[in-house]
This record gives sequence, C-alpha cells and structure tokens, in this order.
Amino acid sequence: MLIHLWRGVIIDARRALDPLTRAAAAVLAGGPEAVLSHHTAAWLHGCTAARSNQIHVTVPYSVWVRSKTGLVVHHDRFDRGDVVELQGLPVFALEPVLADLLCTEDRWKALACLDQALNEQSPHEVADFRKEVDRRLVERDDRRGIRNAEALIVLGTTGAESPQESRLRLTIIDAGFPIPTTQHPITTLQGELIYRLDLAWAELRIGVEYDGYEAHEGRELHDATRDDRLSSRGWRIIRVRKDDLVDPSRFLAELREAFRERGYRIYP
Repeated sequence: MLIHLWRGVIIDARRALDPLTRAAAAVLAGGPEAVLSHHTAAWLHGCTAARSNQIHVTVPYSVWVRSKTGLVVHHDRFDRGDVVELQGLPVFALEPVLADLLCTEDRWKALACLDQALNEQSPHEVADFRKEVDRRLVERDDRRGIRNAEALIVLGTTGAESPQESRLRLTIIDAGFPIPTTQHPITTLQGELIYRLDLAWAELRIGVEYDGYEAHEGRELHDATRDDRLSSRGWRIIRVRKDDLVDPSRFLAELREAFRERGYRIYP
C-alpha cells in the first residue's frame, strides 16, 4: 500500500514512520537543491539526542517550498562545500549543524549532541573539532544564541555515555557546582581499575551516578554493595534516577549537603 506523504512524494505505508525513509522523502519534497539540516542532519551524523518526529531540510531563498506537517523547511544561503552524503542523501556537515543547534536548541540537548559528536572523534582530533565548531559560530550571520553556544562548547566532553548524562552534568553545573570530571576511575593501590564514576569531584571524594531505567533495573543490590565499597574508601555517592532530571531538587539538595560535609558550601 502506498500513501501520499507530501505533495509529489509517495512512499510505502509500511515505512511511513521510518526516519530514513522520511528523510529521503523530505529531500524529494524540497527539490534538487534541498539539504537535510538541523535535527535531522545531527541524527544522521549519529547524534541521537537530536532525533525528532519532524524532518528538517534547508533550501536556498530562491526555492519556493513551504513547511508541511512533519516537514520543516528552512530558507537560507549556504556553501555547497558544507554538504556531505550520508545514506545516499545530501546532509550538512556535522560542524555547521552543531553550531546551529548550540545556538537554537534546548541547552541540554545541544550539549548532548556536542558530547556525542566529540565521542566519535579520535583523541588527537577532539581539540581541532571543537575549534572548527567554534569557528562556525564566529562566522554565523545570525548572532542570536552565540554567547550560550560558546559557553556550551567549553563544557563539551568525550566522557558522557548517554544524552541523559549530559543533561545531568549541565543541571549540576547550572545549579552552581564546580564542573565535575566525567568517567572518573577508581583504582587499587596497584593501579587496577575497580569502578568508573559517571561524575566526580576527586579532591572531595564526591561522586554522582546516573541510574537509567534500562541499565540499572534490578541492580539495586549490586549498586548498594558498590556504594558501600566506595564509602569504605571515603567516597560519598549520590544516585540520580531518570525522574530526578525532571525535578532535580532532591538530588541537588543531597549534593549540596555532601559538599557542605566536605567543607564547601554551594548556594542555590
């Protein structure tokens, strides 16, 4: 069975919800000069935090194509040299896409995308990649959101293991805490790795662990045992669940108390 998705575009109904099929359809709807952009481009580059039910394309100002349900059409001028091919589709390169999201997207989602992008770089490429994103910010015609974007670039890290961990880190920093180390190793005296903490302030021996539903379901006893062992080494561990990211007051209060116990006061 075929369905009429957008004007001039017909697809197999069984693939109507498939993001890649919809992306290909969006390029057809936008015409020969259309390029997948914004959230859709970031998702195609592997930034899952950017996934959206809407497909984004950008076309030149001279192209008369308008947004439709499920399809967001942006009109802008752009350099074809910034267009790459992914999955056989025209997509903006990752650096300009990130520069755009850092200025326009929710801060935690933008940071999560940046973290995911940095994770995909080899260690010797991370600094250059960050500089290139920053250069793209400097060259943007639209200056809205630039200051926020530049602050987020500094916070980007290769240590976040999920978008929710990026969200947690930003929530903590926004609450006035020092920037934590990500994936902090806990080792024996012989240097053998025992644990890795999601976030940590090693000087104070305070750690934060994010317990996503999928990863920690049924692991309560294991996590409690691990926390006891870390406590015996002088660590204070605060555990955060997914619901805490919606209302962080509980774990932020616990984290402030941990800092106070170590002699540092963090004000709300």
